[in-house]
Amino acid sequence: MPLAVGTDAPAFTAKDTNGNTVSLSDFAGKTVVVYFYPKDDTPGCTKQACSFRDAQPEYQGKNVVVLGVSADDQAAHQAFTAKYNLNFPLLVDTDKALITAFDVDGGGYAKRVTFVIDPNGKIVHVDSAVSTATHASDVLKALGL
Repeated sequence: MPLAVGTDAPAFTAKDTNGNTVSLSDFAGKTVVVYFYPKDDTPGCTKQACSFRDAQPEYQGKNVVVLGVSADDQAAHQAFTAKYNLNFPLLVDTDKALITAFDVDGGGYAKRVTFVIDPNGKIVHVDSAVSTATHASDVLKALGL
């Protein structure tokens, strides 16, 4: 069962699409959307990523950071990002450390679950019933943004 609302988000550090080290602490004072998805460049995951891509200006205008996470490697993330012009980081979780920490292991891949972490590091929203095509706008609505 994924981590619950009110829980402190696990502190994490991972490499992103470009090999940069990203930590949750890098975003102190911002709202962070961490969305887990099963696999790069599959139909549902592509719809979900593109919904966040298209909404990125709205997210940035509200001081919200979006991070996608799957068990895919950096090369897969780079190809997925290039193919769909993704404008936010995807985190590499080949060792499934984040998938385990957020309790979203689907048996070798990440379950499709999204967490919203407030500026103080608390989980304030969890969505495990994701509509891939409208997910980015659904998250904004859930946050009242």
